[in-house]
Amino acid sequence: MLLTGVAYLSYSVGEMAKPESVGQFEQLVLTAILTLREKAYGVTIHDKVTDLAQPKAVSLGAVYVTLDRLEDKGLIKSWLTDPTPERGGRAKRCYRLEALGERALQESAVTARRICDVVEEVWGNIAWNPRRPKWNPVRPK
Repeated sequence: MLLTGVAYLSYSVGEMAKPESVGQFEQLVLTAILTLREKAYGVTIHDKVTDLAQPKAVSLGAVYVTLDRLEDKGLIKSWLTDPTPERGGRAKRCYRLEALGERALQESAVTARRICDVVEEVWGNIAWNPRRPKWNPVRPK
């Protein structure tokens, strides 16, 4: 039987955007923004990242470049505050995590936890001792 006059409607089921994969330094910056909340702006983010990255040094420029990249990826959002006299009439650029950034950071943390669990399983509690013996792999003869 032939049907005529029937409209076929097409639709597509959309998926939520997959979170971006983030590198280790990006994870540090996202973590800093997460912990600083409403106090997350360039200098405070740099200070927090420096604490998290110890003993490695962190340049302020690297933080700003990473903030721009994270914003381009849609993981964070920034805005300017009103100018303040204590800043010589200049505004601050503040940052916050977007939902995609929270998911990317969460996935990174879950992966890091799995890695830590395996390392601890192999090396035991000595894995977290800074004075642990140097790893000496067994080489086949």
